[in-house]
Amino acid sequence: MFSLEQLEAFMETVESGSFSNAARLLKKAQSVISQHVMNLEIDCGVELFDRSGRYPVLTAEGSKLLPYARATILQHRRLKHTALSLFSSQFSEVCLAVDEGIPIQRISEIIRLLESDFPNIELEFLSASSIDIIDMVHSGRASTGLIFSELSMPSSIDFESIGVIEFDLYVASSHPLAKSVAPNMDSLRLYRQLCIRSRNTKTSSFQQAFSPDVWYADNYYVLLELALQGHGWCLLPEHMASTSVLSGNLTRVPIEFEQIGWYANVDVIQHQDKSSLPLLKRLRQLFRELLVVHK
Repeated sequence: MFSLEQLEAFMETVESGSFSNAARLLKKAQSVISQHVMNLEIDCGVELFDRSGRYPVLTAEGSKLLPYARATILQHRRLKHTALSLFSSQFSEVCLAVDEGIPIQRISEIIRLLESDFPNIELEFLSASSIDIIDMVHSGRASTGLIFSELSMPSSIDFESIGVIEFDLYVASSHPLAKSVAPNMDSLRLYRQLCIRSRNTKTSSFQQAFSPDVWYADNYYVLLELALQGHGWCLLPEHMASTSVLSGNLTRVPIEFEQIGWYANVDVIQHQDKSSLPLLKRLRQLFRELLVVHK
């Protein structure tokens, strides 16, 4: 009957696009991957891939099997990691990566309580864009991340929402956009946009380029400074912009459709390899109870 190796070879072939890519990712010979898939097809009694082209293409039967194969593999990995965590209660390292747009005024209290429960804790703090933090947690560079929620998340990552933050469009008070009320959003296309992008040039699901003229940065403090210098308009967390708005140096972009702000979910993310460890479970609990980002 089906084996985990067969299902894993099948799933990786689909996700990587070829038997050779799957072999490289699974660190096995291509012939081994191909044989696993062929054996799975024999067990199922159907062809899972159309091999008539250069690359294997899922058949209708393969498409039906894929979500079940993926769920089985993920549940097996979670079972394995949970079992391993039973013998890893002494895990004491936390690398916390935080998007700079997320306020963490109560982080010292959270760390104090965490250290009280785990006296031998080793801490490291990193700052990056949410997209970069997802990559850090996925690769194991960071054990926990605080990010603005993204539509696409690797299946290896566990996440939960701890609140929301209000965003709006801002521009320097000296900028032409601040001088009159724009009739619609299309008016923004006439001016440079300042946008968040990861270090490997991925853009956030809610930080998409709208204007044909775009400057990029990987954190909101750079966007704020660029906006204050009059280089363009940008989407900023309200709490970051408030001081500059009160001083008169920054203003919400005046548009006839006034309610253009929206709320972004703030998520705690951890790799499923480690999310069941007592230390990281406690950290999630403290974020949920004490950080609690509100609108």
